[in-house]
Amino acid sequence: MKWLELHVDTTPAGIDPVSALLGDYGVDSLMIDEEGDFQSFLENNRQYWDYVDEALLKEKRGKCRVTFYLSEDEDGWSRLGQIRIALSALKKQKPEFAPLILSMENVADEDWENNWKQFYKPMEIGERLLVVPEWEQTEDTERVRLILNPGLTFGTGSHATTRLCLTALDKLIRGGEKVLDLGCGSGILSIAALRLGAERAFACDVDPTCVNVAYENAALNGVEREKYTVRAGDVTADRELAREFGGDYDVVVANIVADVIIALAPRVRPLLKAGGAFLCSGIIDDRAAEVKGRLEAAGWEIAEENSSEGWYSYLCR
Repeated sequence: MKWLELHVDTTPAGIDPVSALLGDYGVDSLMIDEEGDFQSFLENNRQYWDYVDEALLKEKRGKCRVTFYLSEDEDGWSRLGQIRIALSALKKQKPEFAPLILSMENVADEDWENNWKQFYKPMEIGERLLVVPEWEQTEDTERVRLILNPGLTFGTGSHATTRLCLTALDKLIRGGEKVLDLGCGSGILSIAALRLGAERAFACDVDPTCVNVAYENAALNGVEREKYTVRAGDVTADRELAREFGGDYDVVVANIVADVIIALAPRVRPLLKAGGAFLCSGIIDDRAAEVKGRLEAAGWEIAEENSSEGWYSYLCR
C-alpha cells in the first residue's frame, strides 16, 4: 500500500488541538516534533557539538510539526480534503495556533490542489441553495446555484458553521434585503444572500486576501460591484471601516469566533434597522452557553438556536 506523508506546522499550544482534530478523522498515529525537543537535545548532547548554526536555531524557534500518514487511495484523499477544511476552520477560530500549514511530502502544490478538489462536491443546503464548486458541472435544478472557488480562504460550505449560516439565510432572505457579512472569508454568506434575493451586501475580513477572493466569487455568480462591497479590516477596532459600512441593515451575519462575537454583541444593534436580525456562528460547543449569556446580557433575544457537529449558531432579534 502507498502512503501520503503529511505535515501540519503549528505552535506548541496548537499541538494538542491539532492532534485531537486529526483523531476526529481517524488519524491515531502521529509523530510530533517540538522546538522543546530540539533544545533538550542540544542541552543533553553538548559533547557532540560546539557550534549550532543561528539559521537552524531560527528555523526551529516557536515551530512544532505534527506528521501523520494517510493511505494513497480514495479514502485517504477524501479524509485529506476534510482535514484541510477543518484546519482552515481551526486557523480562523484560533489564530494563535498559526501557521497551521498543511503540507505533503514530495507532492507539488498543483497536484495537492487538484487532488483535494475532486472531493469537494456540490451540496444542497436548506430549501433553496445548491453550493457548486467552480470546477464541477451539475444538471439543471430549481435550486439557486451558488458557484464557489474558495481558494485558500475559509468558506466552502462544507464546514458545519457555514452550513448553519446558509440554512438560516435561506429562511431569512426573501428579497430586497441589505446584508452585512462580518468575517466574510470566501464571501460565501454575503454572495449567497445576494443570490437568494438580497438587494445589497457589504462584507469584510481581517485577511486582505479575502477581498479579491470574495470579488472573484461574486463575479462567478454574476453579482455586480454596484451591489457588493468587500473590504479588509478589523470590525472590532477599525472605526473608519465601521463608518464605511454604515447601518440600516436587515441582516448582520458573523461567522467568526466566540470572542469576536462577544465583542460585537453590544455594537451590532445600531447597525440594524428595526426588526433586523443578527445571525452569529463559529461557536464551539464548550463556549456556546457563555456566548448565549453574553448575547442576552447585551439585550438580544435568541430567536433560534441551532447546532451541528459540535458547533452552534444563534439567530438574535
